[in-house]
Amino acid sequence: MSYHRILQIDDDSDDCELFLEALEAVSTVNYTAIYNPIEALRKLLQKEIEPDIIFLDLNMPIMSGIEFLTEIKKDIKLREIPIIIYSTSQLEDIIREAKEYGAQDFISKPNNFNELKNILKQYVVAD
Repeated sequence: MSYHRILQIDDDSDDCELFLEALEAVSTVNYTAIYNPIEALRKLLQKEIEPDIIFLDLNMPIMSGIEFLTEIKKDIKLREIPIIIYSTSQLEDIIREAKEYGAQDFISKPNNFNELKNILKQYVVAD
């Protein structure tokens, strides 16, 4: 499935910049980055942003990705938004836990820019 409005929730602005560069190389979708998961949750609940898909980091200081998943799944409309975990973690237990909490998929952050572009091509409308 291809998505047009992408939200990335990640406290690392460098990771968000790299994600955006790779995204722009493969598509012209609408992209929003929010560095604070609590702010992202508030904006989603208040319909200030309405993404088609969310890329979510797990390791954030204010609210973890798992805590965010738990909260978003409580809302009847928000729970339908696909959430892709986009994290440095590669532990099987963490991947399984994220999927149990409702994540659609789990992507380990690649070190290679071209690999990231290829991953994103699976989720976005290509130009």
